[in-house]
Amino acid sequence: MRFTIASTMLAGTAVITTLAASPAVAATPSLPAPDIRGILAVQKQAMADGAPGALTRIDSGTTSYRISMGQADTAARTAMDANRRFRVGSVTKSFTTVVLMQLVAEGRIDLDAPANTYLPQPLPDDRITVRHLLSHRSGLWDYTNDMFYYTVPGFEAVRNKVFSCQELIDLSTAHEPTNEPGAAYSYSNTNFVVLGEMIEHLTGVPMATQYQERIFKPLGLRNTSYVHPDTAISGSAARGYLTPDDTALPLVDSTEQTVSWAQSAGAVISNAADLNRFFSALISGKLVPEAQLRQMMAMVPVNADGTQFYGLGLRARKLSCGVTVYGHTGTVQGFYTYAFTTADGKRSMTSMANTSNNGTVNTVLGGTLEAAFCGATEAKAAFAKSSEGETFTEDIAPQVARHNR
Repeated sequence: MRFTIASTMLAGTAVITTLAASPAVAATPSLPAPDIRGILAVQKQAMADGAPGALTRIDSGTTSYRISMGQADTAARTAMDANRRFRVGSVTKSFTTVVLMQLVAEGRIDLDAPANTYLPQPLPDDRITVRHLLSHRSGLWDYTNDMFYYTVPGFEAVRNKVFSCQELIDLSTAHEPTNEPGAAYSYSNTNFVVLGEMIEHLTGVPMATQYQERIFKPLGLRNTSYVHPDTAISGSAARGYLTPDDTALPLVDSTEQTVSWAQSAGAVISNAADLNRFFSALISGKLVPEAQLRQMMAMVPVNADGTQFYGLGLRARKLSCGVTVYGHTGTVQGFYTYAFTTADGKRSMTSMANTSNNGTVNTVLGGTLEAAFCGATEAKAAFAKSSEGETFTEDIAPQVARHNR
């Protein structure tokens, strides 16, 4: 069964495509059907708040919902569609964690050993373990706080640069740590750059090959790649648009960049279908053995109301309907991503808006989780408008407070 509904929306066109083998399996048992009107409300609000376009794909059983709105390319006025490739930002951390946990399962890495055991150059504190890195509890300063303190100038300064992992680590260790190892959760891109350095040093195999041989190829992720330090996104891709700190200035096309400033912390390229397949396979036990998956999913609250959690390279969100979903968020210049799946891997959702440095859009986009997994109402899906004017932080420069639109 296949049908497409298209209707003219404010500032763009909404396209909804549903593909199903049978209408009887449209929703995962015990979950309500996804609220497509709620998804549309979120996407429309994200565009009103500054995103050129947005897409969402939900895979539930054998049914796929593809919803998109706005523009993938503002210069060419190309419509967004849910199949487009994009930079996934910190969702990369979950890919890196899978590689690391496979090495743990192979007996090559001990999670509770000092990270320095596996590094070519030691970190300043020998108490930092591999587990501390994976859980953002190392205390290592995030070098992106300095690099992107001024958003657009910082980006333009590194757009075409190629860093070694050690250069990035050195930028971090020039600062005092944020906390003692293991004492507190403090999100830092440095942790996953160290893990990338660790994997390459231990195995002698580049991260690009590790991802390809251990994840992309086995899962058939044909739209997922790691091209660092090449700058182009091949195939049908959405362009990304960075919001300047002075929001009166025009958006900056940030699509082409090396992402060398992030590497194993944020340089993977994918699309919604592949991300849904990846997280469903991960949570279903198809990528790492049960013992390692259990460690990844051992979650600790990271916000005041106990609705957001972090495990090992994996986030969890407890939604209003009581459902907990697992995956990761992603921010890279020009793109916000939410990619999550249920605890049984049977319903997965990826949403993307092609802008960044806009906390209102990022918060609003999170409303697609409620609509996809809880069948939230249109009013609930647009909940985040109340956050206007507040400060926010994100996966890039996480200790730098920004202001919403």
